[in-house]
This record gives sequence, C-alpha cells and structure tokens, in this order.
Amino acid sequence: MADISMELVKELRQRTGAGIMDCKVALQESSADMDKAIEYIQKKGLAKAAKKAGAIAAEGAIHAYIHAGSRLGVLVEVNCQTDFVARSDDFKGYLEAVGLQIASMGPLFVRREEVPAAQVDKQREIFKAQMDEEAAQSGKKKPAEVVEKILAGKIDKWLQEVCLVEQISVVDTEKTIQAMADELTAKLGEKVAVRRFVRFELGEGIEKKATDLAADVAAAISGT
Repeated sequence: MADISMELVKELRQRTGAGIMDCKVALQESSADMDKAIEYIQKKGLAKAAKKAGAIAAEGAIHAYIHAGSRLGVLVEVNCQTDFVARSDDFKGYLEAVGLQIASMGPLFVRREEVPAAQVDKQREIFKAQMDEEAAQSGKKKPAEVVEKILAGKIDKWLQEVCLVEQISVVDTEKTIQAMADELTAKLGEKVAVRRFVRFELGEGIEKKATDLAADVAAAISGT
C-alpha cells in the first residue's frame, strides 16, 4: 500500500466530496494517483447513487430562473430527501444549472417515460415521411428492416433532445443533466431528481396583429 498523506486525502475530499476513509482507500487503490483516485470515487459514488434510486425525495426547492432581458423565464422543481440538503450550495448550483438548461435548450419533458405514445407515433410518422421523400428523390429504396432500424435510431435521438434529463448540460458538456444528478446524489448521500418544470417565453402563443405601415402613415396624414 502506498503511504497516503493527509494533504492528499484532504485534496481528494475537496474535489469529490467523498468521506475521509473513502478518499484514503481510493488513494491507496490508485497508488496515490489523484486522477485515478477521482475516477475510483466516481465509480463507487455512482454505485451509491443507484442504491438511492428508489428513495422517496419529497423535499427540495422550486427555482425561478429569469434570463437576461426578462423575456424568458423558467420554474423548475428539483427534489431531494431533506431540507438540509436543499439549502446546500451544491444543490442550489444544480438548480441554477437545470434552470439555465431549460431556458437554453427548451426541453418538452423531464424524462422519456413521460412522453405520450401518440406523440412518439406522430414523430415516427414525420421521420418516415421524410425518409420516403428522400427515397423518392434519390430513387434508392432501403429494405424494410433497415428503415425500421434507422427510424428507431431517429426516435431515440429525438427523445434525447426533448427530454431534459437526457440532454447534454450547457454548463458541463461532458455530462447529461441526469449524470449531474447522479453525481450530486453520490456526493450528498441523498436522491436528487428533477420533478417538473415550466418554461415561459414573452409573447409565446399570442397572435400578433398584422399591420400595414404604409396604410397607417397615410391614415395619420389624412387625419382618419
């Protein structure tokens, strides 16, 4: 076993949030290599996160994110298991990251289990029609089994784009929103999960009145 200094243990603890003994074991297992020790902690941490998957998370916070210019806003509920964790800086940081994600990427659902089957079928029809059009233009028709495989891939990619937790984070482009939640779960020792959100954009859904500028000017001049 490598001789592990308290300075190394402290550094690893600061960088991962893991317990002192976990950090010491990680450094021993990785021969005091900091990068390998972090990887060790992450792997063990994710295993802990998986055990927390069935836990009931009824605490948390509703976070309001308002984009610069006040033309776009988000309300998002993220749950944890205790009020103590909900007040932590790490949890608040995740709230902000999720709010920014929703504002920037405009997801439609939290997770794919929430997507109505009818909407998936409709999207499948759209992709199928696009592929049929491409085949008609190119004169090259793909076998049915190939078409089905391509459609399945397109649907999977679409779900990744419209489901919040599967999107790549705009804050950390190495991770999805779910991966960030899993790491936070491992670090804080409590299940962290996005429950719901709503996104508001100024003027969205309002039919703007079409105006004829030339006619308006003429009317103003004539006094009518």
